[in-house]
Formats: sequence, structure tokens, C-alpha cells
Amino acid sequence: MSDILYTAEAVAQGGREGRIKSSDGVLDLALAMPKELGGPGTAATNPEQLFAAGYAACFESAIRFVARQQRIQLQTLQVSARVGIGKREAGGFQLAVTLTAAFSGLDGKQAHALVNTAHEDICPYSHATRNNVPVTLVVTDAEGHPLSNG
Repeated sequence: MSDILYTAEAVAQGGREGRIKSSDGVLDLALAMPKELGGPGTAATNPEQLFAAGYAACFESAIRFVARQQRIQLQTLQVSARVGIGKREAGGFQLAVTLTAAFSGLDGKQAHALVNTAHEDICPYSHATRNNVPVTLVVTDAEGHPLSNG
């Protein structure tokens, strides 16, 4: 990387049942292990939720960037990210991501092209996960119906 434009810094203490805090103090959250992973399921966040939130926000921004470059007006756009965690056959754990981009006012071919370009060329989370984390891309209309790529 030739020029770092911004650096975020956070500290974790206590692992999945501890606390996280950003260096500027804006982020200061308790962590709890989800029930599905053997935890109490208390009202606190976890690393997978934080990763999902960051990826969804970044990916939506990447789609909007591509749309601006191509002079495409977006009526509405919402991106959701689902981050799953499971055991690897070789030991340890693995993440899997599903990104769903919901559009209104675009045909399926145009929406798919924006999503694919954002994923392949723009989004740094997509670059970081490539060949490391399986990422499934889903493109829908605003009501959640799949948009055809044809």
C-alpha cells in the first residue's frame, strides 16, 4: 500500500467476554459470547456482529462509489451482511459472509454489475477476505425479491 489515508485503533481486553474500546473513545462496548457458541447470550455485541456492521457499511459505500463513477442515480440501496462462524476441518474456526444488496429503481443486470464491481475492485473488506473467507453476493429489490442478472 503506497499511502495510508486513515488508521483505526482499538483495544480488546478479556477476549470474547471482555470489552473493546477505540483509541478515540467513540467505541466502548462490552462483548459477550453468543448462546450459539456456548455463551450466556447477554445483551452485548460480539466480533462477528462488529465485522458484519463494518463490512455492510463499507460495501454499501463501495457500491455508491461505483454508481457515482458510472453516473447511475440510486433511488434506495441497503446492504446487509451476515457473518457466520464455524469449525474448520483442519481445526480452529472459519468465517463465512453473505452480503445482500437491496436496490429500488435499477434493473437486475445493472444492480449485479454495480455489486460485482464494488466487490472485485473497490471494497477493502472484499479485498481482505478474498481467498480467505467465502463471500456470497445476493442482489434483491427493496422488498427482498432476487433480481435476475439477465
